Amino acid sequence: MQRKIRFSAVAVVFGSCADRYVLEGYSPKKSFEEMMESAKKVADLEGIELVGGWHLTSRNAREVVKKVEDFGLRVSVIIPELWSSAKWGLGSFAARDKKIRQDAIDEVKRAMDLARETGCNIVAPWFGQDGYDYSFQANYIKAWDLITEGLVECADHLPDVKIAVEYKIKEPRTHCFIGTVGKVILLTKEVGRDNVGVTLDVGHALEGYENMAESVALLKRFGNKLFHLHLNDNYRLWDDDMIPASVHTIEMLELLYWLDKTGYDGWYSLDIFPYREDGQRAATEGIEWIKALFKIIDKIGKEKIEQVIEQGDATNASALLRKALTENL
Repeated sequence: MQRKIRFSAVAVVFGSCADRYVLEGYSPKKSFEEMMESAKKVADLEGIELVGGWHLTSRNAREVVKKVEDFGLRVSVIIPELWSSAKWGLGSFAARDKKIRQDAIDEVKRAMDLARETGCNIVAPWFGQDGYDYSFQANYIKAWDLITEGLVECADHLPDVKIAVEYKIKEPRTHCFIGTVGKVILLTKEVGRDNVGVTLDVGHALEGYENMAESVALLKRFGNKLFHLHLNDNYRLWDDDMIPASVHTIEMLELLYWLDKTGYDGWYSLDIFPYREDGQRAATEGIEWIKALFKIIDKIGKEKIEQVIEQGDATNASALLRKALTENL
């Protein structure tokens, strides 16, 4: 089967990744140029996701975009920074402080302006600080009202630019309001704008004990709302941001099948944090995994897979996968 897969990566993949234990990062700091130098060496990588506030400011935006293009890459998505500054500590779109809420909305609008200017035409906000940590801390209804109203304002700002909301069950808050595929679908329905959809971060889906393939199917069923995809992996307990398919190989295979089946044509974007690994090699390995799994899907054949699904027999499904994975060993 012929398919065009556009691979992208968040720029931080090629930087020095830090955690709360090693705040300075596990490798020497790299300039943006050094990060792009690594990125351009990754075969089949076409796009770079940029984070507002990290890589982009109102003063350097055009310069940074030009640097990406000078390395033979293109800006794939712009991520508004709504989680890593102390000002967002009590929320962004759902903050009690009206000024903070407006700052967050303006941050998304600025990202949308740049997305239109660069031609990528998509932004991916993540409301990581919009949530709560304790009982009796949140007004749940009001919080949802504020997030919905803020998204409507952003959507109407530039209707031709897509807003792909990323969801996550927890972290940095112990409970994030927009935490599951069901909740984010409800949000898009409530907002009611064609340019508002979803970023499926497969690690976030795993952490929320979702089946990634089912999440794709639901996003298709309820409005064709899958706008963007972040690829990584974890052990479900935490958002480890590991190389995709390194843990949940079979589930990743099913995910790719359903992305094909539902006609997803957006970016396949790596959102991994190679703390102790070389970013260039980790990104290369992630892309190779995706390509290899698609080859397995093609080797089995769409008709055989559909037959097994229609039968609903787990042993038949197991045998089909086992033979495809072990043939010629």
